Order: sequence, then structure tokens, then C-alpha cells
Amino acid sequence: MKRHAWIWLGLCGLGVCHATTAPGVADLTAPDASVRISLDHVQRIGGTERAGDGVAQQRYAFQPAPQPQLVIAPASGAWDWSGQGELRLRVQNAMPWAVTLMVEIDGAADQRLQATVGVPVGPAQTLVVPLQATSPRGEGMQVGPPMPFDDRGQPTLLATTVQGALDLRKIGAVRLGMPAPQAAQTLLFGRIDVVPGAATLRDAYAGIVDRYGQYIRGRWPEKVGSDAALRAAVQAKPAVVQRAGLDAYGGRLDVQGLHKTGWFHTQKRDGRWHLVTPDGHAFFSLGVNAVITDGGRSYVEGRESMFRDLPPDRGEWAAFYGHDDNRNPEQGASRGIGYHHGRWFDFYAANLYRVDGKDWLAAWRTRALQRLPAWGFNTLGNWSDDALGQAHRLPYTRSIDIGGDYASVSSGYDYWGRMPDPFDPRFVQAAERAVIKASAGVRDDPWLLGYFADNELAWAGSGPQGRWGLALGTLAGDANSPAKRAFIAMLRKQYVTPETLAAAWGIALASWDALDATGFAAPAPNEAHPAIARDYSTWLRRYADTYFRTVAEAIRRHDPHHLFLGGRFAVRTPEAVAACAVYCDVLSFNVYADLPQHGLDLAVLHALDKPVLIGEFAFGSADRGPFGAGPEAVWNEQQRGEAYAKFVAAAASDPNIVGAHWFDYADQPVTGRVLDGENSHFGLVGITDIPFGGFVEAVREANLGSVHYLIPPSP
Repeated sequence: MKRHAWIWLGLCGLGVCHATTAPGVADLTAPDASVRISLDHVQRIGGTERAGDGVAQQRYAFQPAPQPQLVIAPASGAWDWSGQGELRLRVQNAMPWAVTLMVEIDGAADQRLQATVGVPVGPAQTLVVPLQATSPRGEGMQVGPPMPFDDRGQPTLLATTVQGALDLRKIGAVRLGMPAPQAAQTLLFGRIDVVPGAATLRDAYAGIVDRYGQYIRGRWPEKVGSDAALRAAVQAKPAVVQRAGLDAYGGRLDVQGLHKTGWFHTQKRDGRWHLVTPDGHAFFSLGVNAVITDGGRSYVEGRESMFRDLPPDRGEWAAFYGHDDNRNPEQGASRGIGYHHGRWFDFYAANLYRVDGKDWLAAWRTRALQRLPAWGFNTLGNWSDDALGQAHRLPYTRSIDIGGDYASVSSGYDYWGRMPDPFDPRFVQAAERAVIKASAGVRDDPWLLGYFADNELAWAGSGPQGRWGLALGTLAGDANSPAKRAFIAMLRKQYVTPETLAAAWGIALASWDALDATGFAAPAPNEAHPAIARDYSTWLRRYADTYFRTVAEAIRRHDPHHLFLGGRFAVRTPEAVAACAVYCDVLSFNVYADLPQHGLDLAVLHALDKPVLIGEFAFGSADRGPFGAGPEAVWNEQQRGEAYAKFVAAAASDPNIVGAHWFDYADQPVTGRVLDGENSHFGLVGITDIPFGGFVEAVREANLGSVHYLIPPSP
């Protein structure tokens, strides 16, 4: 096979027939027109085949290459798709796994429409690509439904995220490709058409959620169809686990030589860091985030057609309705999601009410405190119900959420909002108030493991220069920015004259006053002027030192007993991590990777010589209801369990890692959570509170069978 081949076919040679078989097809080209097909690292295999329903298809193998593609173009000129709304392609996956297919449609000049879909294993189906930009984010969720149905009741594969724009009067080509396959991937293609309207896109979101908050069209073992089935599945009690060899807090009795202080603390012994229980025993923290009942809230106002059998918003069901408003673009609250305000319904809490009646909250708390130890967990992670920690069955954490009217700085990555300005006296006051609130009633509780401060702050920007985002953002601020004033004061002290700074940075700077301008275009670091990177690094460290010192001092004033567990880093810089190591007892990171070693630079962390807690990790799949699988996706529920076991084993085997907390307890709503539209299958339990049996069993075995014995006992 040549690397690049041309094939001339009539439209029907690819199954692209322009008769009057579908509305609008005749608008594409004349029935007797021909197309040109280019194969770039794609091999056409054999002759015409017949699918199970008798439809003709052709087999194509996409070879290992950066981007193999099959290009369909008119023999001359361009196609006129005026009045058409969808491209439809007959496709079947010949592999035993899902295959990623990219569809690109070229328009005039540089116009292009792009869609990426996962073609599942199974029978042939119709791939539908809307001929306009669309995204499930506009429908209020981060990931859209996978399989709507066409007007004949047959399943279709819908591209719910389409980017770009086209002049439909000038279509130059359709490209079918995939991103860098490591081995040949074979798909079968048949008929390709364009049709008017976007009925399939509308149908994809119509009536997709049942009364229990489940995806109507999906099938999985834990799905229920009646209140009786729901009650039976939820109320099944987990097996009792004997906690032999552990102290009251879950610490290991066989690890000797650790200090007993009456509080959780950290200690390094024989080259390994430990969390240590109040009774003086080694404790590897296996936690779960967000063990709460209000995570099932999803907006219903304005998109009522998505939901079937919603209960009335009065009487006994009124308690499960509410209103919220996430419209605050400056703080990133809406995050590009449609349906970000209005009335919501809490599917998870409503299901708990169906199970246990008016005492559902107390029953849920009892059940959660039975389940978590039975599944091998020993810690209540961030954002969990305070009452669970106060029951003194499991150690727990507290979150210090620092909010207020203090100044802020953009690092260029403001998904959760701009960075707090720690040089603003109002931030110091806000931190004080937040610590007082978080420590109220718990400062003398030995079951409290410690405090996290904020979550996933934007310490870095995005792109190649992302490390310097906070420095660039500081200098771009207005003259009244406390951080900017502090940065300029640092530069003036170092360089004395503006001419000296200008020479070091390779810029024109007429006076120090020029730095005050809002939007000042600070230079990006470059090899010709190494002083820029040095100065930015110094500033980033000072910024982080000021933030962590402020929070740490407030904690020590109001709670001298408990640990400062860091800031739950996501995007980060070396300077921020190093500053945290000075002021925090534990470094915490949210790690979305297959292994901790692939999400963290453990060599750097070992050099800092501080204990490390993984504040979040998760593996999701799309086979249990919610459409999303999260940033670290696997194909199915079995692989979720396998991935969990490998991750916690790798975490426990590292001498600096002292725990790992799963995100999170329950699945997110199918139609997206109120906060930001996330709708992924992360849960130990579903939106119905039914445990995912196979996954939970794999988790239990990993927690009880592996982790507790990877830390060797004292000799």
C-alpha cells in the first residue's frame, strides 16, 4: 500500500448516493457527480460487505501514524450544503474496543468544523454530526448523551461537541481520521448523506432522565425501575469487616516507635513519612471526598423536556427543589455552561426520601458510616457532612474556604476563579474569619485529621508560559492592586533605576510609572534575558510564601493542635509547592493520572522531604448512567476497580505518600451538577445511593488486602 493514494469513485462507490432517498441529499451534488477519495495511511480492505441488517459497507484500516485520514472531496468545485443541518455517516467498529474517530469538514478559506466521537463496539449505526458548532455545555452539562435514536427507532451515534464554523455553500472535503493509533484500527463505512434540520440533536436531549435521576436509555446492573427495587438495593447491609490490629482511629498497632501526642501528627521513621494517630500509631489515610446528600442537585428550569416524571414542587417533594445562581463570569462560576441558574431538583436526596421516608437523613448517615469502614476506608475526605465526623467513627478533615471582597489576580487559568491577592489586608482578615469558622467546635477534637485551605487555586496559567502566569497577571493589574504594588516595590529595590530593569528584561521602560499602567505587557521569559525568569520566580515564591504563611498563622492562632494539610494543588508551580512545604504540615495534590508517579514529580517531593497526601483521585467510565468519565477515563466498571487497586498500591509503596482520597462518594447527576455541569460516573454509589457492587468489591479488596500491608511493620 502506498502512503498516499487517490481513488476516483462515483458517489455510490462509497455508498454516497445522491438520488432522492433522503430530504436534502439532492442539494449536495447532482446524482451522477463523482467524488475524489484520498487515503493517507489508511488501507481499503477487500470488497463490499453486508452488515447484519443487509446494508453495504466498506472496511478501512487506519494505520499507525500521527493522524491517518480518509478524505472525501468533490471532483471539482465545492459542495453546496445550503439548507442542510446534519451529516450522517454509516459506521461500524471492527475492533473489540471503542475507537476514537475524528470528523472534520472543510469549508472556504480556513473554515473547518470538527467533531470527535468514540465509536463503541457493536452493530453498525449512524453517526450524526450537526453542521454547526454545538456542545453539551450549552445544554447545561459537560458531556452529552451518547446514543439517541433516529426517526426509525434505530440507535445513532451523535457528535454532541462540534467546534468551528462553516459557510455551507462552499464545502471542500470531509475528513475521517483518528489521533495517532499505536496499531491498525479498522472501521467499516457505508452511506454518507447530509439532511436538513437538527432533529437528532434535539432528540438526543429529550426525555433522557427518569424519576430516579437515571439515564433512561442506558442499561446497567444497578439500575432500578420501582421504589421497591430501590429500597431493597439501598438497604442491603454491607458485610461487617473485622478491624483487627488497628487502634480506635484506624492506626496500625504493629508499627512501633511513633510518638503519642493526643492529636493526629506527622513523623518520619526509617526513611518513611507517616500520619500518626492520637494514640501513636501509623495511619495511611484512605478517604472519600464529598460524602454528602446535596450532590444530586441539577437545574431543571428551562430544560424540563429532559426529565420524565419529575415530582411536583409542592407538598412532600417541595423540600427537594431549590434555586441557585452561578452567573459570575469574573470568578469563573458559570464556566461556559448553559442553564447555570434557576430552579433545581435534588435527585439523590429525593431517592433517599423514597427509601427511608421523613427520617432519610439520619438513616443515610448511619448507612454511610457502616459502608465506608466495610469498604476499607478510614477517613472522611473534603466537603463531607460535618455530622459524620462528629459521630467519631472515622477521622475527618475540614475545609477552610477563604471568601471575601479582597483583591484578586488572574493567572490566565481562572476556572475556579482568580487568585486571591495575599498582599491585600482584606485577604488577611478573610483568612482569619475562615479559620475561625472552620475550627469552631472542633479545635479540641482528636478525631480531626486537619485542615485543607481552598482548593485547586490557579497557581499557574495555561500553555508553554503557564508557569509565569501569576507574575504576568500581577504586572497586568491596575495600579491599585496590592500585589502589583508589592511586585513593583521588589523590582525597584533590586534594580534602583528603570533603565537597569529595562536592560535586564530587554524592554523599553521610560519610568517606574510606566509599570503602573493597567494591562502592562510584561515580557515572557526568554533565553536572551534570563533575568526575567529569575525575577518572576522570585515573585512567585514571595506570592506563595505570603499566602501560605497568612493561612498557617491563622490556623496556629485558633487551633494549635491540628495539621495544615496544604492547598490541594492542581495547576501549580515549583515555587508554590516549595512555599507550601515550608508552612504546611502536609503537601496535598489532586492527582488525575493512572498512577501517582505519573501525576507528581516524586523526586522533587522527596527532596522537599515532606509528607504527601493525594486529596483527589478518580477513575470514571461511561457504562453506568452519567455520560462523563472524567479526566482519567477507563472503558468499563471492571477497569475502574483494577485502576483503583493499582493506584492505591503505588501510593502506599511510596515513602512520602501518607494517604489517598477518592473523588467522590456518589455519582454526579446525568444532566450536570449545579456548580459547573460536571456529570461523570465517579461514584462508589449511584444517584440512587445503590453501591456499584463490582467496583466496591475491588475497592474493598484493595483497601483491606493490599494497602495495609505495603507499609512494613517495625522489625
